[in-house]
Amino acid sequence: MSTPANPAPAQLLRRALSVLTQMAPAAVELGEIFAAAGHELALVGGPVRDAFLGRASADLDFATSASPDETQRILARWGDAHWDIGKEFGTIGARRHGRDGADDVVVEVTTYRTDEYDPASRKPVVAFGDSLDGDLSRRDLTVNAMAVRLPDLTFVDPFGGLTDLAAKVLRTPIAPERSFDDDPLRMLRVARFAAQLEFDVEPATRAAIVDMAPRLDIVSAERVQAELVKLLCSRAPRAGLEVLVQTGMAEHVLPELPALRLEIDEHHRHKDVYEHSLIVLDQAIAQETGPNGAVPAPDLVLRLAALLHDIGKPPTRRFEPGGGVSFHHHEVVGAKMVAKRLRALKFEKQVVKDVARLVELHLRFHGYGDGSWSDSAVRRYVTDAGPLLERLHRLTRADCTTRNRRKAKRLADAYTDLEERIARLREQEEIDSIRPDLDGKQIMAILGIPPGRDVGAAYQHLLALRMEHGPLGEERATAELRSWWEARQD
Repeated sequence: MSTPANPAPAQLLRRALSVLTQMAPAAVELGEIFAAAGHELALVGGPVRDAFLGRASADLDFATSASPDETQRILARWGDAHWDIGKEFGTIGARRHGRDGADDVVVEVTTYRTDEYDPASRKPVVAFGDSLDGDLSRRDLTVNAMAVRLPDLTFVDPFGGLTDLAAKVLRTPIAPERSFDDDPLRMLRVARFAAQLEFDVEPATRAAIVDMAPRLDIVSAERVQAELVKLLCSRAPRAGLEVLVQTGMAEHVLPELPALRLEIDEHHRHKDVYEHSLIVLDQAIAQETGPNGAVPAPDLVLRLAALLHDIGKPPTRRFEPGGGVSFHHHEVVGAKMVAKRLRALKFEKQVVKDVARLVELHLRFHGYGDGSWSDSAVRRYVTDAGPLLERLHRLTRADCTTRNRRKAKRLADAYTDLEERIARLREQEEIDSIRPDLDGKQIMAILGIPPGRDVGAAYQHLLALRMEHGPLGEERATAELRSWWEARQD
């Protein structure tokens, strides 16, 4: 029997009971240990929400009345390993090896908390609380503010999270203005969960985000980046991105995205670049592969490149005589803009480099036309893409959003032809790691020269010949090298 679009709370309870039963042995045991020590313990947050959605969580999150020191003493006895890296925020973690072939159990236990921001600070001030209801009230959304008390498995839902889960609605446990003032990052989490759960944002919560979006400016770039990554790697990032743009949050965390909403003139002389970018993202995601494929899902680099590939269009837009619109060199401008934004968001250097390179290359294929590229041009395309080639294949195909079926088929066929040519060249030569037929040591020996700029120039000359003509062989490469060197001495 198919599951209704909006399952009733009673149905969700039955589903959760089945999932919680699987998780219960370790959770109940831990609850009994904390109770014996005179402390409360409850399963909270994501594991409870996911249980109602029919998903078992590998990691278990708990809240407790015990202090961090007391929690650490208990977990040190219970687990095979424990860590206190989050102790400043009241969190202690532990791992216990699975019994009788079962998977390892990983837990994080956090002392009841009440967090709030100092208005001038970028980090929350941590204060420990004294009740489970109080702890749940500080959580971002009602669907994440449900708990199961242990060891008796009593369901706790003071803010109606189960009703909101059944209705597929995102709402804050307390007044949204107070919640977002306490921790502005919660606004980004609303967008993230819109993407992860594909839920709608409750009107009062959405209105509060619109009013308070500027408060995101106090949140550190690292925390913003973490939420954006989770959003982009979710199953429906478009839904979360639309929340970011529609509420004004994007203006403060990714301003290049709303800037794509270029006004379309009455003659519709260009596409809606914002809508086009979201479609390209959807189409790129559809081309990701399974875990053993060329581009396993979710691929953050591909998704960032698909979303941001046209951010160079707004600053390069020109209205041409006769009614046309141009975006000359927007891929070059866009690559620089992408690198600047991703660096500001503290992304890893390799991610910045890869995404910027894909943006820079995303138009290269359009010079292929009717397949008139020489083998040299195909080699250069592969060499320039390097390890990003498979992603570039997918980005280029995803970038075709025309509704003209004939044009779309022509572009798809042309790219298929290019991929087939690349495959044929791979069979004939090492196209993915093109090097000259002679290395530096051979060049120095043949020409009788020491290391220096002349060796580098000779190497580049032979590389250009290799790109143009394919493998030359050592004999011809040596002759070409001597001829080049003699001409250079004149």
